[in-house]
Amino acid sequence: MQKKRRKISAKSKPQPTRSGFSRFLRKWIFLLALIIIIAAIPYIYYLDYTVRAQFEGKRWALPARVYAAPVELYTGLAMDEARLAKILSELKYRPDPNLSTQGSYVRLGSEITLNTRPFKFWDKPEPAHYVRIVFSGGSIETIEDVKSNKELSLLRLEPIQIGSFYPALKEDRVLIKLDQAPKPLVNALLATEDRDFYDHFGISPKGILRAAWANIRAGGLVQGGSTLTQQLVKNFYLNSERTLIRKLNEVIMALILEARYSKDAILEAYMNEIYLGQDGARAIHGFGLASQFYFSRTPDELELQHSALLVALVRGPSFYDPIKTPEKAKKRRDMVLDEMADLGYITKYQAEQAQQQPLDIVKDPHQAISRYPSFLDLVRRQLQQEYRNEDLTSEGLGIFTTLDVEAQDSLEAAIDSTLKKLDKQTKTEVPLETAAIFTRRTTGEIIAFAGARDPTSVGFNRALDSVRQIGSLYKPVVYLTALANPQKFTVITPIQDTSIRMANQGTETWIPKNYDNREHGTVPLHKALANSFNLATVRVGMGVGVAHTIKTLHNLGVERSMPVFPSTLLGVGELSPMDVAQMYQTLASDGFVTPPHAIQSVVALDGKPLQRYGLKVKQAMDPSAVFIVNTILQEVAREGTAKPVYTFLPKNFNVAGKTGTTNDMRDSWFAGFTGDYLGVVWVGRDDNQPAKLTGAQGALQVWGAAMKKISREPLTLDPPEDVSMVYIDRSNGLRASEGCPTASPFPFIKGSAPSGHSSCSQAEESAPESPPAEKPEKTENTGDKEGSWLKELF
Repeated sequence: MQKKRRKISAKSKPQPTRSGFSRFLRKWIFLLALIIIIAAIPYIYYLDYTVRAQFEGKRWALPARVYAAPVELYTGLAMDEARLAKILSELKYRPDPNLSTQGSYVRLGSEITLNTRPFKFWDKPEPAHYVRIVFSGGSIETIEDVKSNKELSLLRLEPIQIGSFYPALKEDRVLIKLDQAPKPLVNALLATEDRDFYDHFGISPKGILRAAWANIRAGGLVQGGSTLTQQLVKNFYLNSERTLIRKLNEVIMALILEARYSKDAILEAYMNEIYLGQDGARAIHGFGLASQFYFSRTPDELELQHSALLVALVRGPSFYDPIKTPEKAKKRRDMVLDEMADLGYITKYQAEQAQQQPLDIVKDPHQAISRYPSFLDLVRRQLQQEYRNEDLTSEGLGIFTTLDVEAQDSLEAAIDSTLKKLDKQTKTEVPLETAAIFTRRTTGEIIAFAGARDPTSVGFNRALDSVRQIGSLYKPVVYLTALANPQKFTVITPIQDTSIRMANQGTETWIPKNYDNREHGTVPLHKALANSFNLATVRVGMGVGVAHTIKTLHNLGVERSMPVFPSTLLGVGELSPMDVAQMYQTLASDGFVTPPHAIQSVVALDGKPLQRYGLKVKQAMDPSAVFIVNTILQEVAREGTAKPVYTFLPKNFNVAGKTGTTNDMRDSWFAGFTGDYLGVVWVGRDDNQPAKLTGAQGALQVWGAAMKKISREPLTLDPPEDVSMVYIDRSNGLRASEGCPTASPFPFIKGSAPSGHSSCSQAEESAPESPPAEKPEKTENTGDKEGSWLKELF
């Protein structure tokens, strides 16, 4: 009995139960979960702030787009159908006999009919036109608006994009609104990437299961389980690493996006963000840019097969690249069309018809990030005087420049062909380099620019940063200083071209010499400059004062300082090609300082003009003295050191120019202008060793080869009111009549012409001064093979 009680009491002792352990475990799990939730709240707030900050702020850094000068077509313009077809190709126009979309054209014999694109310029929007252009005899005969049957006086095509200014990530996109996207494009996207998009809350368990089953059946990846919202989060906010933390962030941020923003807003952001291809260093993002890049169409012009191909690229732009792997791209495109048909977005017949169409990719979609890097470097530098770098690379600015693409291509071709010949001729172990600047003579707009021999070269920009001795290019400054004092110097003032010794304190005696090591005795001032006589130039320069010539240089618009030494008169001072362009631009502009410039206007992303770069001129030199110097520069080309220009241009082009060569032929220069353009060219070696070329043998050859293609107008110099052409007997420097066999006309500022008359004069003592010579008629540049050339005189 007693033992039994003991057993009973032993059983009655309390023991831990299973339900008690469960309560204990739930308690700690609840506490742990509570701690995690409390700790996660700040993190979720952080993710919420991150989502809102970018989605509601500036979502993308949009690069600035840089454009060349627009192509303007008008009746009488020297242009044939082949040249216009080339321009249209540059603009990515598509040959299309039906002219079914904007940006298309058809060429039939001597006619080109085109359907132009609208474009918003800095001054006014240009609407789309449907025009027929008829050519005859190498020029445009008529431009007719097909719809109205009216003749157009001017047709302005959209400018060629020559580059962009990007932030660190070279992403490019053209933003579109959701309602600008064609319905087939939206349907194709939803059918293949997220058919439950308008039903889920950011993540789709149903979509994940469906994608897994489809992939198992296909034996490969044909569908993804992520929603469009998740894909947007991954591309927009996160990196591509495959970790649990990143995936968790993706899910939370997708839920936040869906809670805060509408489905349409999310879809629109996705369509602008998605990566769809690579163009060199430029990443193609968004359907707006992709439609332009692959098809040269705006999104609203896409056909069904185009939309399906763009959506096909979403799964893998590299794998399904229609340029490199067209078979894979077509297979994927056709699969997208089948998906659309299965879901009822299109009929089976529509899918089959679209599948029979070619990919229809444009022939050459590539667009260089920096097509002309030296010129774009100049543009950036001029813009940075007024804009922050982050504004240039992220605000989507439109930058309209002055560059003429045809002139630029002509300059590059001239450089390439000429320097190859000069390399062989000089047999130097280091290839020659060059820099060149070509401007419109009357405005200073830079139409062509080279900072290096290689047009794709980046880095050292010789046109802006290479500071070299300029040699005889300085001589017009010396003579301009002298001619500004007409009571002391005129075009026929006798100058002694004889030896001169100049002692400088603390240095060796300076003994300048002529290039030919000869003295030429007494020569008239104009001949001293035309033949680039050093000794005569030194005497003129010392007569007016070296410091005064430097002041003249500054008045011509050159800001760089020069040494006040006698040797400066012969060009030992150093300038950049841009400095030289400024100097000669002022001469070509009749004494008005006209800064060479590369920008016409800057507009905001919405097309609103931000800044216009109008013509800025300031009269700084006496136009009468400038006119006389320019007439002598014409003599330089006609009879002096620059005679080789007329192996490129007709003699009635009346070119004004000056050659320049420095000691030991280290630098070869030429600066000259015709009726429409000014050009400055330097040729030499980067190591400053002799290039073995005079100005006429080197730089002038590049100038001539380029100007032969570019220039169309002869130079006509209009004398100011106080300048008259007077016939002078060359044998004695006295007035003569036009009938005198030894007489030639020379320009004189009023009151400075000789008063005495030559014995051969047929005029009376009181004969009035002769009127200016007639202007020559304009002549097309056909090239002139006559004439030989003199060696450059230093």
